[in-house]
Amino acid sequence: MRHLFSQEGEAALVAALQYQPLLAFDFDGTLAPIVPRPDDARVSLAVAGRLSQLMRWLPVAIVTGRRVDDVRERLGFVPSYIVGNHGAEDAADPAVAQALSEALESARELLAQREPVLRAAGVSVEDKQQSIALHYRLARDRERARQVIDEVLQGVGPTLTVFGGKLVVNLTPANAPDKAHAVRSLVARSGAGGALFAGDDLNDEPVFAAAAPHWLTIKIGREPAQTRAAFFLENPAEMALLLERILSLVPKLLGR
Repeated sequence: MRHLFSQEGEAALVAALQYQPLLAFDFDGTLAPIVPRPDDARVSLAVAGRLSQLMRWLPVAIVTGRRVDDVRERLGFVPSYIVGNHGAEDAADPAVAQALSEALESARELLAQREPVLRAAGVSVEDKQQSIALHYRLARDRERARQVIDEVLQGVGPTLTVFGGKLVVNLTPANAPDKAHAVRSLVARSGAGGALFAGDDLNDEPVFAAAAPHWLTIKIGREPAQTRAAFFLENPAEMALLLERILSLVPKLLGR
């Protein structure tokens, strides 16, 4: 990966903006820093203000693992689109969202049965309707907590998908849309000519892998090194600088 604040990165940013792209962002670890307690996460005033200004020029989307209702109040501005639950919760298709929630009933029953074991290991279960997250960030022994999660989820059938994240393990229906599907759908829905997408975690990798050549993909943080993103920013603190740079370029490039 190359740092976005480089000569190559600047050229890629200018090229991507000429397509009048959808600006799409993950939330935790991207627009907002990861914090010990997820309820404390918020977008800074600097980032929220710049994103609000950019909506005069380009559509802005939040594509997050959180529930839509959860993330909406943490943004400090009203984006063009919000898609939650790793791509599975889209207000434009409530029937699909309901079906995906129902597909997790067997997982809910399993986790309810094993709740005492999970709680004793310091694992908290968050049911987000279209996905379920098993958090172990606050566990005293994270290695043991992850082992307990893996043991419990051995009972999960093939109709469900299990994938990791930053001190969290996620469950979704196997047929649930992912973030790549969500971003492609939003590009088409918005009429954008492409996408700029920034994310920091494993559930963002499908977007990086499926991006069209003229899209701009940005990984927040240097790890893992095998990411498919084209460029990186060191941390969420650099997001305000990126948005400020986009604001300086857009009026000149779009000419309106």
